[in-house]
Amino acid sequence: MAKDLLLEIGLEEMPAHVVTPSMKQLETKVTAFLDENRLSFESIKAFSTPRRLSVLVEKIVDKQEDIQEEVKGPAKKIALDAEGNWTKAAQGFVRGQGVTTDAITFKELKGVEYVYVTKYVKGEAAETVLTGLKEVITSLTFPVTMHWSNFDFEYIRPIHWIVALLDDEVLPFEILDVKTGRTSRGHRFLGEDVTFANPAEYEEKLAAEFVIVDPLKRKQLITDQIAELATKNEFQVGLDEDLLEEVNNLVEYPTAFVGNFEDKYLAVPEEVLVTSMKEHQRYFDVRNQEGLLLPHFISVRNGNNVKLENVAKGNEKVLTARLEDAEFFYNEDKKLAIDDLVEKLKNVTFHEKIGSIYEKMQRVAVAAQIIGETVGLSNEQLEDLRRASEIYKFDLVTNMVGEFPELQGIMGEKYALLQGEKPAVAQAIREHYLPISSEGVLPDSEIGAVLAIADKLDSLLSFFAVGMVPSGSNDPYALRRQSYGIVRIVENRGWYFPLRKLQAAIDEKVNTDEQRFGIQLTSGQEEVLDFIKARFRQRLTSENVRHDVIDAVIQADQEDLTQMFAAAAILRKHVTDADFKPSVEALTRAINLAQKAEQVTDHVDPNLFENDAEKALFEAAADLEQKFPRQTMEENYHGLVSLRPVIEEYFAENMVMADDEKIRHNRLAQLKIISKMALAVARLDALITK
Repeated sequence: MAKDLLLEIGLEEMPAHVVTPSMKQLETKVTAFLDENRLSFESIKAFSTPRRLSVLVEKIVDKQEDIQEEVKGPAKKIALDAEGNWTKAAQGFVRGQGVTTDAITFKELKGVEYVYVTKYVKGEAAETVLTGLKEVITSLTFPVTMHWSNFDFEYIRPIHWIVALLDDEVLPFEILDVKTGRTSRGHRFLGEDVTFANPAEYEEKLAAEFVIVDPLKRKQLITDQIAELATKNEFQVGLDEDLLEEVNNLVEYPTAFVGNFEDKYLAVPEEVLVTSMKEHQRYFDVRNQEGLLLPHFISVRNGNNVKLENVAKGNEKVLTARLEDAEFFYNEDKKLAIDDLVEKLKNVTFHEKIGSIYEKMQRVAVAAQIIGETVGLSNEQLEDLRRASEIYKFDLVTNMVGEFPELQGIMGEKYALLQGEKPAVAQAIREHYLPISSEGVLPDSEIGAVLAIADKLDSLLSFFAVGMVPSGSNDPYALRRQSYGIVRIVENRGWYFPLRKLQAAIDEKVNTDEQRFGIQLTSGQEEVLDFIKARFRQRLTSENVRHDVIDAVIQADQEDLTQMFAAAAILRKHVTDADFKPSVEALTRAINLAQKAEQVTDHVDPNLFENDAEKALFEAAADLEQKFPRQTMEENYHGLVSLRPVIEEYFAENMVMADDEKIRHNRLAQLKIISKMALAVARLDALITK
């Protein structure tokens, strides 16, 4: 008879960002536990609030499936001695399987006879197996953990109760000093303890004690309440999904309400007001029908609507204090000169091993000009880029950014415009931080994109130069994210971006004056290139490109990041073509033989040809080689594919490794030319063509 399972872990309030991932992790691990232990079930549903993680599993079988499996043991010659008696090896094997030597049979496998036994395992009762859920609970991992009391055990927050019910029976186990039971807790301030007769009562009984345990229902309730307030007050509310998720994981029983602030604060830049409300207070900003910010906000209380007006007044008071500070800082910052703020950056350390932020800006200015010229910016754009790179970090020493670090770049743009900087320069100051997350928004302007790349590349070169290379999951300076940002910007822009050439040019320029730039950049050059290529791999993997295609592109003799993206797209596009496999195999044969031509020049002497096949390949390859630098990657790919029949005829008619040294070298030189062109597209011999 199938039974239902309820497992709830009761905790002190968890950080909001941990709740949903932990709920999903619990669901995944419980599912895996049931599968591994041969306990089939009909459905599983996960629940969470700031104070609990739980799963409800419906219709679990009442006992494990019985299993019968054939187990292979030692070879027959090891299992039997010279007199035909069972050896210790055979006896130990059957003992480990819970059977006797009478159960042994022999079977041949690849010409060798082995011992086999058939093992019968009787399934245990579900209630016995499910006490193992203790290990599931203790196996959960979290980004941060803590000790409590005198225990060595670590968890996201202290465990206060555990509900473990299989139908109407408690599953008995204990974690530290907490024993399983059937009693949970309601809302911290509004509810009472809840005792469940069976798992089916879970949601309903908790709801009666002001706990909406289903996060989807709770989120929908918040959404509906905000929509009702918006309609009533004629607001436009853009529900920020990240904020909605966070608020949802801060409350167990949500009640939305409207708060207000004085109109005078609307004179402060909108970004400041929204940041104060969203990032610091977890409020939703509201707008009128034209999209203009209004002096109101919507917040969500963890409780009911009793004395809600008092809650609103309290929240208004807290927000007003923050806005008062923001208004003061904004007015004070407007009195400051950009050049004076830049000068202050000489005394602000970027990193103790690398130098000041001012020195970083000096290096970035050099890198930005090199990159800007390489990608083809106009003279006017280069001049705007020069100005932006001279001042782009100045807002770090403003009062506003000191109080609201989230606004760095944003306030830089605002203050730059106020002090008469060109809009293109101001925009680049804001955009140089982009993308601020792996898949975040990219810079809109070319100047902003170049400055963003230069700033991120300098961080990479600087940290690698002083030996501070990310290892494992340790990446305190977000170098992986910054490298991924470079890759995404280049992909988005389609710029000519030769990694090694750019890095060498930046290194050479910066290393001419260590006193000015604060550091030598030459150390770790190859490591930086490999690090960026690893992020290139990550990007293509996220786009579901085949791993062998990615390997082939990364291992190619190609350093232009844009051309590498193009090669990946082309191989992905043509990998199912009928002529792909034979073409790659023909070119791979040429590549493999060309590897034996290290000491051979690229010069081919037609006078040493012995047949028309050599002449045909020579002419076809020479024609393609002449076009190769001017063609697109797509055209080069098709040009290489067109060589296939000529290459196949060439190999059919010729032995490349001929006894005559001159002829052998001449043929290897021909294949070397073809190999160079192929490797400029991709390492085709790395492709799987089976």
